[in-house]
Amino acid sequence: MSSPNQELDLLIKNWQKWDQNKDSLLEINTMVEKEEWEKLEKIMVKRLEFGTAGIRGRMGAGFGQMNDLVIIQVTQGLLAHLTKDDPELSSKGVVFGYDGRHNSARWASLAAKVFLSAGVPVYLFQTTVPTPFVPFTVLQKGAAAGVMVTASHNPKWDNGYKVYWGNGAQILSPHDKNIQSAILENLEPKPGAFEMPDPEHVLLSNPMDEINPKYFKKLPIYNSKEMNSSLKCSVVYTAMHGVGCPYVEQSWAAAGFDPKKLLIVQEQKDPDPEFSTVDFPNPEEGASALDLSFQKADSCGAKYILANDPDADRLGVAQKHKGDWKILNGNEIGALLGWWLLKSFKKKSQDYPLDKVHFLASTVSSKILNTIAKKEGVNFTETLTGFKHMGNQSHKLLKLEDTVLFAYEEAIGFMCGTEVLDKDGVSAVAVIGELIAYLETKEMDLTDQLEEIYKTYGYHFTLNSYYLCYDPAVTDKIFARIRDFTPESGTASHPTTLCGGKYKVVGVRDLTTGYDDTKQDKKATLPVSKSSHMITFWLDNGVVITLRTSGTEPKIKYYTEFCASPENDDWTAVEIELAEIVKQMVEEMFQPDLNNLTPKPV
Repeated sequence: MSSPNQELDLLIKNWQKWDQNKDSLLEINTMVEKEEWEKLEKIMVKRLEFGTAGIRGRMGAGFGQMNDLVIIQVTQGLLAHLTKDDPELSSKGVVFGYDGRHNSARWASLAAKVFLSAGVPVYLFQTTVPTPFVPFTVLQKGAAAGVMVTASHNPKWDNGYKVYWGNGAQILSPHDKNIQSAILENLEPKPGAFEMPDPEHVLLSNPMDEINPKYFKKLPIYNSKEMNSSLKCSVVYTAMHGVGCPYVEQSWAAAGFDPKKLLIVQEQKDPDPEFSTVDFPNPEEGASALDLSFQKADSCGAKYILANDPDADRLGVAQKHKGDWKILNGNEIGALLGWWLLKSFKKKSQDYPLDKVHFLASTVSSKILNTIAKKEGVNFTETLTGFKHMGNQSHKLLKLEDTVLFAYEEAIGFMCGTEVLDKDGVSAVAVIGELIAYLETKEMDLTDQLEEIYKTYGYHFTLNSYYLCYDPAVTDKIFARIRDFTPESGTASHPTTLCGGKYKVVGVRDLTTGYDDTKQDKKATLPVSKSSHMITFWLDNGVVITLRTSGTEPKIKYYTEFCASPENDDWTAVEIELAEIVKQMVEEMFQPDLNNLTPKPV
């Protein structure tokens, strides 16, 4: 039986020839028998494309979903590119880890088998690990690359394949394009590709016994063990049905804290691929994701809540404040961790030149680290969104023998130190715990310290959100209009004022076109991407606005911040003014009613 579409027909025949997983093969064959060509076209014609974050998608049969055959094809492409890129691949080897999602362990093993069959040593963890363990192991073993099978905080039906290079950071272009080309050149599975690797294979080893103790010895600990052990308040922790719990317990103990002070949300303690108690396993979702944590903390009288996402590379924080729970956003946590790590480093390394110390943050994160850096005499580097940029930039700075203290992005991703060149929610637990213990000796808490930071460096207030737009043509039209906001001038230009002329635009950076009028030559120094939209505006009152599209979701996002001076102590007025600017900006720029945009669900 043939499909009416020749391209689809060929794809189906290839699938039937190559796939040896009886379940996914049956799924495709059943659709063919029922002549469900539209369904088949959706899952077969547009294959999952390898990008700088690897691949991620819904699990199921077809070249456009995550399954055994696609995993094998992607790994054969990765092997082919690595073989060309690194002549020492066969001696360095590669690292594989996996989370607790459906199929993660299986796909890590299938991918490992591809490299073992090519004579490449493989370090394959034999239990679930946090994502940070993979880049850490790449650096510790001097491996050529690492792969983590995870979909992070995505819904239960998704999975993914995240690649790190030999420098311990996520891959950057052109590796993604080269890997994608190599995948397309190596689609047919090699003989035996669907078989699990021999656990006694001479080139296969489990690095856990070596890596686990090394990781916890290298935590960025600054307090004395005595200070940490005397922590009085209790802290509730949730692994969000992910892999984090045993590792966070070790991190907590390694920093010297009393294990009894870490209270575990038992219902979410162990990996559960069904995520049975949360709709969205992401601490960023706020109260809905932290409901069980609030119940646990209230029943135990705990003051703080710490939450990892399912692969434990992110950290959420909440604090009991004036009788209610305050969920700190990523920018607030970033300000606290940056301040604390700089303070601790300066005390420990008093003779170290501060002009060799660095903070990093992404373009859509708060400018608070930049403000702190200017006042304290350290360096601040802004990168594009995504830890792939911060990790690779950190690697460059380390080669100059500089010190990278801290990097973060507002989506609760924190890199404390440089043992892991990626966000790491396990080490961040120890660092935030140390800050809590230190503040306790001053009879202060996190929100008290946050206020002190704002009093010293100026209040930095952020309002971030998004609209859903399911039509890419509409999204392109919105951004085209922003780039030609004053057509009556005769030349295409971005807005020169906002909010009906109330605020003057004093700077524009468009990382889609490469335009940046804050630079003398009007050319952006940050990397440019024509495949996505990102425009930043600086206003004359200290407000910064960034508009961007998401690479993985149908979202038009906005990030706004009022960077007030320390002299401006009317924080309520700052919040009111920014809220009004955001309201008017959305209407002027996005025109949500005209463009049928759906606001972020409340």
